[in-house]
Amino acid sequence: MGLPGRWTVAVLAAAALVAGCAPHGDPAADGVRGTVEAHHRAALGGAPLASWTYRVLAVRRDGRRAAVDAELTYALDGYDAAPATTRRRLDLARRDGRWHVTGDRPAEGQPAQLWDQGPVRAVRGARSLVLGVGHPRALLGEVAAAADRAAPAVAAAWPGGPWRGTVVVLVPGSLGAMAALLGEEPAAYRGVAAVTTGRTGGGSADRVVVNPEAYRDLGDFGRTFVLAHETAHVATRAATTAATPLWLSEGLADRIAYRGTGRTAAEGAPELARSVRAGNTPAALPADADFSFGGDPAAVARAYGGAWLACELIADRWGGERLADFYRAAGRSGARRAFRDVLATTPEEFTRAWRDRLRQEFSSAPSR
Repeated sequence: MGLPGRWTVAVLAAAALVAGCAPHGDPAADGVRGTVEAHHRAALGGAPLASWTYRVLAVRRDGRRAAVDAELTYALDGYDAAPATTRRRLDLARRDGRWHVTGDRPAEGQPAQLWDQGPVRAVRGARSLVLGVGHPRALLGEVAAAADRAAPAVAAAWPGGPWRGTVVVLVPGSLGAMAALLGEEPAAYRGVAAVTTGRTGGGSADRVVVNPEAYRDLGDFGRTFVLAHETAHVATRAATTAATPLWLSEGLADRIAYRGTGRTAAEGAPELARSVRAGNTPAALPADADFSFGGDPAAVARAYGGAWLACELIADRWGGERLADFYRAAGRSGARRAFRDVLATTPEEFTRAWRDRLRQEFSSAPSR
């Protein structure tokens, strides 16, 4: 978006930028920090900032102009357990003996930030912060209300851990804008109501990013379900690593989102039910590739349904606390070892039990 009011940067501050840092305690340098922070407080629509820091990586000067590569680190007060970090490109021009920042945009290869897409409006819920571009406050309030319903349900299902019990939801103006925030092509998220960003293993600022075009087609149940599912990913992030199979992370998120809804297996997994009733019981637990965005929607739906029922099986047979223990162990050392150490079984034995469970839920076909 445009830069309202232009930022005025003192000569001393520009020299400090060239040097790679601006020393704390210098009134001019501190004034620049305050100017930049004040601008972005406005750009973020009043969202509460705990910190906002630029670290200069490189400076290229050409006479009265300069380009600065910088790392931006910021955290939302009361919501982020760890800061978000991205790289930015700032353009400066020297006029009237002073430097002025004339542009601030994502560095090459970096995704857009929400404030790059227009003025940000912030709505705070009891357990949520919703930041949107191009939407009326009433719509953002509805998203906050759905997130507020989801967060306590997730907290009850996943107690403990570093999660703060709150969630930040971004609502960009369109599917294309959503994809830009994620650094992907729009086709990858068509029909996907929301996704969660953040690094596995925690240590990052998680965001639930809503696809407004798919989200608005959902009813009240669907909206609350989607936000509960994505909030579950935020809650479990610290226990989720590259070793966690997607059937476990997606299945647990669905189990948490379905809790207390009264949905039956057939209602929650209709595509899988049709497949099993037709005699096509899956031979193995869903592979990571089965959850790919942009894939065959029916196949993706079967993968999610199978993952959900795998987690339900663990909870029914071993208990909900043991399911949480299994999840954490899988993140530390992989699912195969977690099956042995936590559930005293093997992946093969569990898969046979899961296939039997699917047939019992969806058909009268005999076990084989």
